[in-house]
Amino acid sequence: ALVPLVVSGRDEGALRASLERVADFLERHTDVPVEEVARMLAGSRTVFEHRAAIPYTDTDRDTLIHRLRTPDNVMHGTGRPVGDPVWVFPGQGAQWTGMAVPLLNAGGVFAERLTQCADALAPFVDWDLLAVLRGEPDQPGLDRVDVVQPALWAVMVSLAAQWRAAGVHPTAVIGHSQGEIAAATVAGALTLSDGARVVALRSQLIAQYAGDGGMASLALPRTDAEHAATRFGLEVAAVNSPTTTVLSGPAHALDHLTAWCDEHDIRCRRVPVDYASHSSFVDIMHDQLLEALAPITPVNGDVPLYSSLTAGPVPGDGLDAQYWFRNLRHTVEFEAATRAVTETGVSAFIEISPHPVLTLPLQQTLQDFPDLQPVVLGTLHRDHGDPHDFSHSAATAYTHGIPLRPTPTTPIHPDLPTYPFQGTHHWLTPS
Repeated sequence: ALVPLVVSGRDEGALRASLERVADFLERHTDVPVEEVARMLAGSRTVFEHRAAIPYTDTDRDTLIHRLRTPDNVMHGTGRPVGDPVWVFPGQGAQWTGMAVPLLNAGGVFAERLTQCADALAPFVDWDLLAVLRGEPDQPGLDRVDVVQPALWAVMVSLAAQWRAAGVHPTAVIGHSQGEIAAATVAGALTLSDGARVVALRSQLIAQYAGDGGMASLALPRTDAEHAATRFGLEVAAVNSPTTTVLSGPAHALDHLTAWCDEHDIRCRRVPVDYASHSSFVDIMHDQLLEALAPITPVNGDVPLYSSLTAGPVPGDGLDAQYWFRNLRHTVEFEAATRAVTETGVSAFIEISPHPVLTLPLQQTLQDFPDLQPVVLGTLHRDHGDPHDFSHSAATAYTHGIPLRPTPTTPIHPDLPTYPFQGTHHWLTPS
């Protein structure tokens, strides 16, 4: 499950002592696989203020033991544990050619879930998900909206399964635009089949009507962006943070907006799409979309879902066809949803995606909550998506105070070290 090897202590001395004891255990018990040791340590030990982690690696046991005994080669973190994170699922923009292929080829939980997603998509699409991700020549590319949105949905749902297998569990989920379909699937509000139906059929309708629209991201707060939208005949598509707003509308109007931004030294980035989501452009699809999504049967899931449509928690059984039309038609209130979940006391966020696109907007919004000392992390990065990269992210999460609770596959070994209090001879029993 790509669980990193993790150790913690109440102070630096206790941490170093624990690292040495784990090295001793690995040296004495060569019959216990390193991955099982990692699971035991992560799943059965209290997390203290001083933490260390070594990502999953194929290096030999002796190298791992050496790293444990030379702590400068180990990832470190200090500070209070922050608890379970909010999982954040972005819309488009996180994709890259070859994303997820190394994890897919490695097998395991990610590959299993991705294959299930491919099977769920198959009744709704005329291409093969795994072949698309591998870039096979007879398959369409990720430049098509009706391909990239289902592909991203599948990769994000599968990365969530990988995080769960590594022992990280969400306290809530948030989705941005089409990322909300993945969030609803992971939360248990949509079955895999219903999630596939929503993302596949909705993106096909977008492709059918695309052509002369577009979107642009501005480094402006909402109020200023609204003035610009009125000036150029555009609409507010998304409010991502206190300083980032996305406008949507006709391509020619966006051309005028871009020129105006250049003239006034305002950062403006055209989103590489030819349709105007989250605007009146979507109205033409209303009846077809409701008909296409009528068969879905949403339920109340087991993880709270904070909606970027309503800017607050929503019951899963309300995520019907009409909700998914509104999700595509109306403004993405991502900043407000971030604030709503943060006001519950949550202080950790992990973006579940093949490349982070929402970590900066999250950090911008969370600047208003300095007392929480929030943690914002990603999962994979463009052109880096192999098992080691994922395990590095899991190790980073642990050193930032996010607990790992993987399910042990074998009983806890009786000789596995527990953690000492500050240099004394008292020992903690497994928690």
